[in-house]
Amino acid sequence: MKTLLNKYPTGSRFVLAILFFALALVLSTVIDTPFLKQYFPFTSAILLGIATWLLFKIDKKPLRAIGLDLSLRSMSFLPLGLLIGAIALLAAKYARALYTGESFAISESINYATILYALYFILPTVAVEEFLFRGYLFKKTIEVSNVIIANVIFSILFMLIHVFDENVMNNKGLLVLLIISIPVGHVLFATALLKSKTLFFPIGLHLGNNWATRHLITNSDNGDSIFYTINNVTFDTWPSFIGFILIFNGVFLFVAFLIWRWNDFPFHKKCKLK
Repeated sequence: MKTLLNKYPTGSRFVLAILFFALALVLSTVIDTPFLKQYFPFTSAILLGIATWLLFKIDKKPLRAIGLDLSLRSMSFLPLGLLIGAIALLAAKYARALYTGESFAISESINYATILYALYFILPTVAVEEFLFRGYLFKKTIEVSNVIIANVIFSILFMLIHVFDENVMNNKGLLVLLIISIPVGHVLFATALLKSKTLFFPIGLHLGNNWATRHLITNSDNGDSIFYTINNVTFDTWPSFIGFILIFNGVFLFVAFLIWRWNDFPFHKKCKLK
């Protein structure tokens, strides 16, 4: 093993990472009983975290090389990302409302327990995706190529895991929406990682976006969200639908641009992603 790692340092790292991540996901399915997952859904995220630690250890680097440490500086990006991710989704929904003539309303009966518990249950899912698509492999791809190539590769991979679903493949509108929106999401999360130098930031952004989609503003007043839209519009033509997609995703691209141009992150100049 050591000989192979030394003789083929780049290729062996990619193969090893894929094997470690696959093993972590397989083990999580064995460990995660329905009872355990109901109360503690973090098994996959923890195992992927351990796999990431081992990979960096083989490279003789600490986890702080990707900002995964318990310093105040790194940890502060998790709640910051949560806030920005939720606001970005709300802004995108508002842009859609302006485009379609929809309106916002406050839910009459809000189930606060469900809304808060959702943060706990959504966190491990987004952490898993960030470990896989903005973690070790993404960083290693940047090292052997460049940021543009890495973003193209991982935005496509990130998109594929969302569209390879029977319900999505049978819905042309949803398929087009995801093919455009998911790579935009990757750009946002990857920009957050590269700018902040910590994976906690994209995890927070991802968590904020996914939580806001389900519990900040939805299309119905079912008590599971704080706001909901009324006069919901159904797109009957492709031009109007594509216009909505461009406006909606334009908001997230603008947020990514602001993050990239933001030079006043906490202790930003003191930390580099090596």
